[in-house]
Amino acid sequence: MHRVGALTQRVCAVALLTLSVSVPAQAALRPALTSGQVATIDAFVVREMKREHVPGVAVGVYSRGKILLAKGYGTANVELAVPVKPQTIFQSGSVGKQFASAAIMMLVEEGKLSLDDSITMYFPDAPASWKPILLKNLLSHTSGLSEYETPERTKPGGPFSFRMDYTEDELVKNVEALPIENPPGDKWDYRNTNYLLLGILIHRVSGAPYADFLDRRIFKPLGMSATRLISDADIIPNRAAGYELHGTELKNQEWVSPTFNSTADGTLYFNVLDLARWDAALYTTQLLKRSSFDRMWTVFPLNDGKPNPAGYGFAWFIGNQNGHKVIEHGGAWQGFTCDISRYPDDSLTVVVLTNLDGGHARPAMFAHVIAGLADAPLLPPKFTAIADAQPAIAASLRSLLDRISAGQDIRDQTTPDLAKLISPEATKSVQQLVSPVWPGGTLTLVMRIPAPNDPTRTLSTFRLTKGDQGLLVSYSLTPDGRIAALRFQPDREYQ
Repeated sequence: MHRVGALTQRVCAVALLTLSVSVPAQAALRPALTSGQVATIDAFVVREMKREHVPGVAVGVYSRGKILLAKGYGTANVELAVPVKPQTIFQSGSVGKQFASAAIMMLVEEGKLSLDDSITMYFPDAPASWKPILLKNLLSHTSGLSEYETPERTKPGGPFSFRMDYTEDELVKNVEALPIENPPGDKWDYRNTNYLLLGILIHRVSGAPYADFLDRRIFKPLGMSATRLISDADIIPNRAAGYELHGTELKNQEWVSPTFNSTADGTLYFNVLDLARWDAALYTTQLLKRSSFDRMWTVFPLNDGKPNPAGYGFAWFIGNQNGHKVIEHGGAWQGFTCDISRYPDDSLTVVVLTNLDGGHARPAMFAHVIAGLADAPLLPPKFTAIADAQPAIAASLRSLLDRISAGQDIRDQTTPDLAKLISPEATKSVQQLVSPVWPGGTLTLVMRIPAPNDPTRTLSTFRLTKGDQGLLVSYSLTPDGRIAALRFQPDREYQ
């Protein structure tokens, strides 16, 4: 997800499919939601907003683009007490990547690109090590390129300082200087770098800046009148404000330069009304051939021929929820989070947009539960206590919580990849988050699954409670005992 730190990274708990997701042409529209279903959805959203301290939420529920529910909850602008409406505009985060993917497939259909092109055809000054990287590797996050968006690289003085403006050529030059982590196609690693390059590639091939291409080829034809590139300078009706939660204090989103609100890794505005039009188009061939959509919604294989362990296609995760196909993606950026979850065989799509940061808001969980409240077979299971056959994991977590509550640096216990993404600010924020429930809290195992990207590990989820306070802690250790995943989130009822 766009610009989300390791301590707060979204973990996709759905099982993964290895098949393409085709939409049956004969699938019927769903009936309107009953008043009882709407009331249940309302109660769930309000309850979870309070639990997660989310200022505002917009929810869209569609059946093949037909709006079943488009509703706002809470506050779009806290300072002005402006309520969220269906027209309220939120930032896209990485949900914006699917529009870049569609744009690339348009250029492929026109013969201007091939998925098997080496990206050095479009970046001729790149190092020789880039030659094996193909266009499809960028789309599927299998390029092996490094993440440009790390705290070290985006801080003042870094090669991608969020406070500085860069030209596209300067961005490319800085990306070209980054190390390659592994040969293309060997591993799947979510890297915003891939889509930053895709946006520049769209400009170089089409002659139009990425956002202009989208506006001309997607947004205007579909009537998505509110969807556009982010701009701090323009007067934009119905724009929500983004917020970050620091301990218990709400803060305005951090400012970044216009450069980093113009890249193709997720820098759009949209609302739930426009996304209904997008959802409708994905069931048709108005934008792309069905074969192109099927390629986007097929789990990309690694060099060993096996589907990548994340279940990722081209800007979509492909999986299932209670055995029902789901193609989805989330996003987080500048105090906004969002999720689009599409259940094509059930003619159902749920969109959730929030104006709270990715460390605290959980739009994917909202979307999955709302889907189940609209269609009971999709309802996720609830978190319940389970027997712990590996008590050493909980013991390790208790020791770690002691260190966190004491304000100690935990990076010496983590994997190098995780250590790179743990900033002093993040450590302090987690200490504040944990302080109400530790020390003295109770850990209860509520879920244990294989780690999404590493079959050698398990991912354990514990409920950490003290009095009426609670957190969920997702925790994973490598075979040699290093912390590979650590995530804190508000307690909740459903998985």
